[in-house]
Amino acid sequence: MDFDFGHLWSLFLGTIIGILPISNPLASAPTFLAITEGDSEEYRREQARRACLYVVCILCSFLLGGTFIMQFFSISIPGIRIAGGILVVKVSMDMLAGKLMATPDSTQRAAVRKRDISFTPLAIPMLSGPGSIGVTLGFTSLARQWYDYIAIIAGICVVAVIGYQTLTLSSRIVKIMGSVGLNAMTQVMGLLLMCMGVQFCVNGVTDIVSDPTFLNAVKKIWLAPM
Repeated sequence: MDFDFGHLWSLFLGTIIGILPISNPLASAPTFLAITEGDSEEYRREQARRACLYVVCILCSFLLGGTFIMQFFSISIPGIRIAGGILVVKVSMDMLAGKLMATPDSTQRAAVRKRDISFTPLAIPMLSGPGSIGVTLGFTSLARQWYDYIAIIAGICVVAVIGYQTLTLSSRIVKIMGSVGLNAMTQVMGLLLMCMGVQFCVNGVTDIVSDPTFLNAVKKIWLAPM
């Protein structure tokens, strides 16, 4: 069995590039500091570590269960790509508009009252919300062999490690970059993410129009007598 290292490498890098801008731990850093105000650094590291482990479990569950979900709901691969692309474009537009920088006051107040904030709101929805899940399902359609899933899972783990390091260094990052710098970084990631979302849609439409069933249907309509 021949390994396509180029395909594996593209899946690995694509997973990081696709999920990291949506997860955007930089944007979560100020909120993380706010809801852990007065807590020790050890508590913050523990919460960040548990949150990132939850992120890996959540995204890997949707990755490995993506095929079953598609079969159960009769969803085609082009459909997944187009829907994922539309969702990614929506998230990227919010990032460009700066809407993902703020956390609702009610959510933040509820998080402050919780002893364990690792699952909610850190893992869900801040680090692995619907956008990250949608991108993960989109990569399900790109996996051809079992080892392709290993490459995607490795990319998810790298995103989680980056998220952990960012949260543990959140106080320094916010102090150095400030709100203006964080907003600018979010918008840059949003632009990159929009390009990826549009490409997802283009690939999905290309798969549809190049499908022999679609081409035969168009040919029958075109050659049908008036």
